[in-house]
Amino acid sequence: MMLFFFSWICLGIAAQTKSWKEMHKVKKKETVYGIAKEYGLTEEELRKANPEMNKEGYTLKKGDYIFIPYPSKAAATVSASAPSKTGNAAVSGKAVRVGVMLPLHDMDGDGRRMVEFYRGVLLACEDLKKEGVSVDVKAWNVGIDADIRQTLLAEGANQCDVIFGPLYTKQMPELSKFVKAYNIRLVVPFSIGGNYAEDNSNIYQVYQSDKDLTDAAIGQFFNRFHLFNVVFVDCNDKNSDKGGFTFGLRKKLEENNIDYRITNLTSSDEMFVKAFALDKPNIVILNTGRSPELNAALSKLDALRANNKGLAISLFGYNEWLMYEKYSLDKFYQYDTFIPSYYYYNPVSAKTQSLESDYRKWFGTSMMNALPRFAITGYDQATFFLRGIHLEGKNFKGNVPDKDAVQTSFRFYRKNKNGGWQNRMFMFVHYNRNKTISTIVF
Repeated sequence: MMLFFFSWICLGIAAQTKSWKEMHKVKKKETVYGIAKEYGLTEEELRKANPEMNKEGYTLKKGDYIFIPYPSKAAATVSASAPSKTGNAAVSGKAVRVGVMLPLHDMDGDGRRMVEFYRGVLLACEDLKKEGVSVDVKAWNVGIDADIRQTLLAEGANQCDVIFGPLYTKQMPELSKFVKAYNIRLVVPFSIGGNYAEDNSNIYQVYQSDKDLTDAAIGQFFNRFHLFNVVFVDCNDKNSDKGGFTFGLRKKLEENNIDYRITNLTSSDEMFVKAFALDKPNIVILNTGRSPELNAALSKLDALRANNKGLAISLFGYNEWLMYEKYSLDKFYQYDTFIPSYYYYNPVSAKTQSLESDYRKWFGTSMMNALPRFAITGYDQATFFLRGIHLEGKNFKGNVPDKDAVQTSFRFYRKNKNGGWQNRMFMFVHYNRNKTISTIVF
């Protein structure tokens, strides 16, 4: 097997953060000073993130959304470098030893995607160095036909604090035994077959199944929209795969004695309007994630609103809709759209743009046009685990909220008393009517 050992040199990558970390919906009688104090900011920091506040005659109004920035760079650096509350568990005095065991080649799509993921890990390591996190990385090309037992015999493999991999299920049995024997964290970045995390506390499974996401979406939909008039629109898509969500949500509503209404995309305007309420907000769910049906539904809703002024409509979508954002962004804003997801690639984020610029600079090419971006996936996973291990050492379990993610957030929960860990972080991507986009992370 080809062994790639990367010793770190200073690449001069600028350490930058997102210009804001979340959105705040203004409540009655709130003030700029009070909001700033709530988030540990100065008024100057809050006004800088929201330039409209400095305009003559500006007033804070109930229902407005304002940007909440990160604290100043100095404060963030102190926080990141502070000793762990768990005492001697921190490993700030030594390097975090990282292993990457993925197909790192240019022979097929798997290899090219994993090379991009790995490059994201490298970018994370360079940014973490600015926080005082020392990192040693070794990477092995573990292709689909590789005998991973040979990789595990390589020098330094058993000295890792954390290993990212594998991509292929058939490599899991040996790798699972290996990390358990040497007490190494194994971060499985993508989908893998089998239940290896059921009885191995060293395994961290990032990928969430479709069922996991469906269950999370149903639960959070109910919590947020149970006071809305819920409208299901049948789009007549015989190949739809959204039955699990729509059936599960209807069952949840029925169990809680909450009424909902069903209409059809082909219904007449007179019949269609009967499914909607004028005295409360409406939330619309289609039973397909396909683009043609979405466009047809948007046209139907446009006509409905044109003939019924004051009708409040929000739209609840699917992860696939993120691919349509470029073409449907204005409509998403108009309909106060919520999309359940485990990631959000935000092309206008300062941090996203910084990473994409650094990627082009150091690797001579752009990131693949994929959702989510593989390089940013690697960046987020490496940042989360390496920073956590640096601060908490063996006490880091990954079950604290990840507030600094660029694209994907993480919070790991134990699968059972003696088992491994499963990422359960989930979000709504919210397209606000004021033409801003926020992520609501659960």
